[in-house]
Amino acid sequence: MTQSSIQQGSVIGVDIGGTKVAVGMVDASGKILAQLRKPMAANDGAEAGFKAVTSAIDSLLAGEAANPRAQVNAIGICAPGPLDPKSGVVLNPPNLPCWRSFPLAERVAAIYNVPVKVDNDANAAALAETIWGAARGYRYVFYATVGTGIGTGIVLDGRIYHGHTGAAGEGGHVTIDYRGPLCPCGKRGCIEVLAAGPAIALRARARVAAEPARGSALLSSGLLSLAAGKADAVTSEMVGKAYAAGDALAREILQETAELLTVWLGNIVDLFDPDVLVVGGGVAGMLNPFFAEIKRLLPSWCVNPRASEIPLVLAHYGADAGIAGGAALFSKSGE
Repeated sequence: MTQSSIQQGSVIGVDIGGTKVAVGMVDASGKILAQLRKPMAANDGAEAGFKAVTSAIDSLLAGEAANPRAQVNAIGICAPGPLDPKSGVVLNPPNLPCWRSFPLAERVAAIYNVPVKVDNDANAAALAETIWGAARGYRYVFYATVGTGIGTGIVLDGRIYHGHTGAAGEGGHVTIDYRGPLCPCGKRGCIEVLAAGPAIALRARARVAAEPARGSALLSSGLLSLAAGKADAVTSEMVGKAYAAGDALAREILQETAELLTVWLGNIVDLFDPDVLVVGGGVAGMLNPFFAEIKRLLPSWCVNPRASEIPLVLAHYGADAGIAGGAALFSKSGE
């Protein structure tokens, strides 16, 4: 299949996570024409996991069968790493214990008889943002998705930077405090264990327990009110809701998170010198009001004298980043 034929038809983007498979039909302009979600069988063996993926693709194709836009020329798949983007083999992702050295691209291609690519979800999302989204027009793109974890991707001149072994871009596991809490990856003080959603929730629970009057259930906007009076039930989503309602304690917690991210982004800027920083994911929406503060403080955490010139922007695709990212693997720029 030629590159031009891929550009003329639609690509199926597949976003595989620990609990869901999201699939969508994406055209050459990055528009998602149709999409759906199915449960992922992450713990039920390799074939059950594979069946969850093909079932989602089949359901999308069935729904689009009468649609002339549904000509599918390729399938791009986002999956958690580690994986080998060259071979399309999923190696041993912690969130997908069903697959160990599983030849996902080969298996999918054998069923649908179209080209198939597999890449890390953050890498692919970074490419989608570069081609169609918030980083369009930039050459040196650093993308971070902040949610349950922190994933990152690097795009140089329209191409994902994979590094020597394909494992580049694990920015969520850059340490900013070598004496900090132990990350599930085995290192201490990774930005993920300090600033992702679970870390925000842990910090909030500790603050509510230490200052119960400020998190009082008597305050309609208080964290304890949102958690039905149980400090250990506070979640990062509740912190976001409390902040939006004007809660001062929630604001302090998110401010601390923004400061941690500023330290981390200072390291990224000094190492990579990007011309744009794009942040997406569920936590990014909560932190968006703090972007101006992060940008203001960034030069104090950089030796780069032009750090203040780098735009810090919210990602375009939001929850659909994986679908768009999968499709971007077959875009003209992503080839």
